[in-house]
Amino acid sequence: MIRVGSASVSGTCVWSRKRPGSAVGFWILAMLNSTGGRMLQRYLLLWLILSSGVAYAWPEFGLSSDPFTQAGSSAINVLIVLTMFCVGLLLPLDEVDDIIRRWKSVLLGTTVQYVSMPFLAWAVVQWLQPDQETATGILIVGCVPGAMASNVLTMAARGNVSFSVSLTTSATVLSPLIVPLALWATVDQRVEYDGWAAVRLMLFQVVLPVVFGHIVRRCADDLIGRRMNPVQSVASLSILSIIAIAVALNRHQIPQTDMRVLTALACINLGGYLAGYGCGRGLRFSEAMRRALTLEVGMQNAGAGIALAKSLFGDSSPAVIPCILYTFGCMLTGTMLATIWQRIPPEQLPATE
Repeated sequence: MIRVGSASVSGTCVWSRKRPGSAVGFWILAMLNSTGGRMLQRYLLLWLILSSGVAYAWPEFGLSSDPFTQAGSSAINVLIVLTMFCVGLLLPLDEVDDIIRRWKSVLLGTTVQYVSMPFLAWAVVQWLQPDQETATGILIVGCVPGAMASNVLTMAARGNVSFSVSLTTSATVLSPLIVPLALWATVDQRVEYDGWAAVRLMLFQVVLPVVFGHIVRRCADDLIGRRMNPVQSVASLSILSIIAIAVALNRHQIPQTDMRVLTALACINLGGYLAGYGCGRGLRFSEAMRRALTLEVGMQNAGAGIALAKSLFGDSSPAVIPCILYTFGCMLTGTMLATIWQRIPPEQLPATE
């Protein structure tokens, strides 16, 4: 028997060639359980590799249907909205209110992210000269806001979680304005895309779900505050599903990825960490705040990047590939960095607040 909140689900799940969805449903319910939710959060990188691996290798299983490709881009649109709604639900009231109190630090940190990451993406594209659509995907990686996973890893790294949440919130809210401007400034003028589509996507699929989710949290904080594990699990499962579907839709292109793309993404990721920590030091942030800024800058919102790339250039566009690959890279390096910092107590340096 599996408990989800106050409800229970019992019975036997039989994996069959005709009904693979029964096993998928079973594992989704298991992950919504409190113990399953903790396992999901703790080993998110492992689940990312497993779910994407299954999506990539699905045709090899010899099953009659492919749930990943059948879900398609319409499912990604729904899942990104669901993910961001859950992010809104998860934002603690006091930490959102704290943005006003520390607005200077938050604004400085958000500026570091939205200046350094697009610039790094543009610089590596100029250096490595990949094809236009792949280059655009690399630029999208650099232009989207930070990832929700950075908040979790900041906690593991003994960083300032409140500051991390404030940075994620600020970057997300500003994304409908900043992301299209960053793309306009960096993408080759010969690449045709609908800039207003980028504005609409960031507004309606990223910002408004977060705002609505947080309004719900403020109206029902007592109830939602006791249901954080299922909400976190839904958000994580949604992100895993977005990436798995994107992998399935582009499985024929992934093996053909140019080594230059991997080099570009590694440079952006490492450069983002260095920019975050270096700017934090220059701004005289405390060590805990530097760690939060480092992870926030270096880790990007994979779901938003994938949704933006497929919306502007189509499901099978090479622009989606860098967004998929960066997810694995930043999760791996972010986890490694958080593990190292977990063993080193933060220094008590003066903050700029």
